[in-house]
Amino acid sequence: MSTTKFSVTIAPSDPAVPLGMEVWIDSDKIFNKDHVSQTETVKHDLSDQAGEHVLRFVLKNKLRKHTQLDADKNIIKDARIRIDDITFEDINVNQLVIDHAEYQHNFNGHGTDTTEKFYGEMGCNGTVTLKFSTPIYLWLLEKM
Repeated sequence: MSTTKFSVTIAPSDPAVPLGMEVWIDSDKIFNKDHVSQTETVKHDLSDQAGEHVLRFVLKNKLRKHTQLDADKNIIKDARIRIDDITFEDINVNQLVIDHAEYQHNFNGHGTDTTEKFYGEMGCNGTVTLKFSTPIYLWLLEKM
């Protein structure tokens, strides 16, 4: 059985803040850390058998105190996780993720549930979801 290589880099904006991250492919949790204190590279081989899949990035443990506001309620400092260098078979798909992924969150419990575009950073507890299919080269051809 052939496989597809997946890789992603996860980096905290403030290593002292205990933001957590999970990475899922379908029902497989391939990464789980309660405090991402340094840049992490996650690698995983998944089956290349034809089918639909879901890639999810889950930010957890973000608290109100991890965002500093000025007197006018403008953010002056915020802890975030950067998700970068997303690859399938060593092909960078960052732009495809930006174009097709959805970021679902509720402003860390201080707002209504919302779905937004994802631009490479997660600053609220929530989930970024990307649907893709294998064989990966066919999906890449359809999306590029």
